[in-house]
Amino acid sequence: MTDRVFPASKPATATNGVPSAPPPAPSAVNGNGTANGTANQKPQVYIPANRPVYRPQPYSRRHHHQSRPSCRRVCCCCCFWSILIFLLLALMAAIAATAVYVIYRPRPPSFSVPSLRISRVNLTTSSDTSVSHLSSFFNFTLLSENPNGHLTFSYAPFTVAVKSAKSGETVANGTVPAFFSDNKNKTTFRGVIATSTSARELDPEEARRLKSDLARARVGLEIEMRTKVKMQMGKVKSEGVEIKVTCRGFEGTVPKGKTPTVATSKRTKCKSDLSVKVWKWSF
Repeated sequence: MTDRVFPASKPATATNGVPSAPPPAPSAVNGNGTANGTANQKPQVYIPANRPVYRPQPYSRRHHHQSRPSCRRVCCCCCFWSILIFLLLALMAAIAATAVYVIYRPRPPSFSVPSLRISRVNLTTSSDTSVSHLSSFFNFTLLSENPNGHLTFSYAPFTVAVKSAKSGETVANGTVPAFFSDNKNKTTFRGVIATSTSARELDPEEARRLKSDLARARVGLEIEMRTKVKMQMGKVKSEGVEIKVTCRGFEGTVPKGKTPTVATSKRTKCKSDLSVKVWKWSF
């Protein structure tokens, strides 16, 4: 026969006389094995009040393209460097030209015509056809001088035109042979001939202007010569550049017979226009 234990009718007291707290009530357990009191509770995360809230930024193509240089930027860089290189080359060419000028002191060649003889100037007009013919004959002396000590000139053949100073009409044509002018050199051509045969026909307007010019007591004349010249300074050479020589201020009378007349000029020195271009020099 077993012994039965009956609970005490009074709550247990501590040894010091203070009643002890009742034991906690047992919590019910659901089917998932968790207590019903904590089943619906979620863990809470503490967020400070001064912390900024993170918001994801949308994707932008602008930021994607900024990582690579744009076409406009590349073009600007190319233009900048091209202009800079061009300016540097121009500056170097200017410095080189200045140095050459200071060292060598290049000067253009000089030409002069000390004498001009008029042997014949005949202008005839046919009464039946109204066609005018011109027959003329001139000869003159040409002097060429190279004043440079380090620069030489090589001339191609000259084309010569004797013109009326008033109307600019051509009265005669001729040539001067090619020649070479060395340093500090003078070249003389005597008896340069310029003619116009009787076979040359003039239009009515040209004949009218020439007839008016030749009717004067003293006819104004000028000589125009054109050619190409190559220049050399040491080992530096140039291509053929054009040169125009103009001799003005001649006045003379038209001969009546076979005796030639001399046209005089207050200034025998001619004007030479030499179109020198830097890019036509070869080194």
